[in-house]
Amino acid sequence: MRIGSFNLQNLRLRGRGLDGAHDHDTPDRPEPRTDQTDRRLGAQVIGALRADVLALQEVFDQATLDHFHDAFLRPAGVPAYPHRHCLPGNDGRGQDVALLSRIAPLRVGSHASLRPADLGLDAPPGYHPDTPIFRRDCLEVALPGVTLFICHFKAPGPDPETAWPVRRQEALAVRHLVQESGAENWLILGDLNEPATPANDPATAPVLPPFSVDLMARRPRGARWSAHDPWDDVYWRADALLASPALARAYPDALPEMHREGLSLEARRHTGAHLAQVGHHRPHASDHAALVIDLPGLGPVV
Repeated sequence: MRIGSFNLQNLRLRGRGLDGAHDHDTPDRPEPRTDQTDRRLGAQVIGALRADVLALQEVFDQATLDHFHDAFLRPAGVPAYPHRHCLPGNDGRGQDVALLSRIAPLRVGSHASLRPADLGLDAPPGYHPDTPIFRRDCLEVALPGVTLFICHFKAPGPDPETAWPVRRQEALAVRHLVQESGAENWLILGDLNEPATPANDPATAPVLPPFSVDLMARRPRGARWSAHDPWDDVYWRADALLASPALARAYPDALPEMHREGLSLEARRHTGAHLAQVGHHRPHASDHAALVIDLPGLGPVV
């Protein structure tokens, strides 16, 4: 089973067209040609992953996911993903987590409604007690042989001090869900938004080793970065593949692949090939690389 993760950077369907891969760096007006090129590049990256199961971040809703699949992935020659899920999360901008799978899930569940009191926690300072823990969601996906916990944690900015307790609660909640699931083989994956300069006490510590095994740490130092901020020219390990100790022991030689070919040319640290239509800033597939790892024999591949 090949399992991947990719932050598609604000994938949203408006009418018959998708927004491009940009945040606030592009004026709020349609740029149909560049926007569609962004999404074709994203489809090419996904095709190169050859993932049987793909976790996605920053997908607006189910209609957006289905449109991207039918209008971009399939015309790019990507084999169909018959199992597609994007459940409503808590991000008002629609940056939800999603799943594309060629393997029928045994179960797909949202935890967007989880509150601090459900885990015996107090709300972070300044937050109402009924504020959901997850700023987007944690999508729990039970597959034959492995359970996935697809995440997109709150960013550490703009105020790291107020963001830290929110991010810590997200990590505590994921740990709770993993333990409650009873799964032996599990994988926490997605965009954990780890800052470029790690803190002495990272907010995500509850899900980091020794609770899990960081599969990205199997890559050489300096080759683990997965995202690039062009404004400050910062590279960081935003994206994670955290495996259960049992899963890591079963695949001691499994090495994550990094697909950076869709990043902008501004990401100069990437010295490998870029896709043909990638530009200096845009078009690009995303400001994140895509990750994939091969775990052969883990479950049926269709």
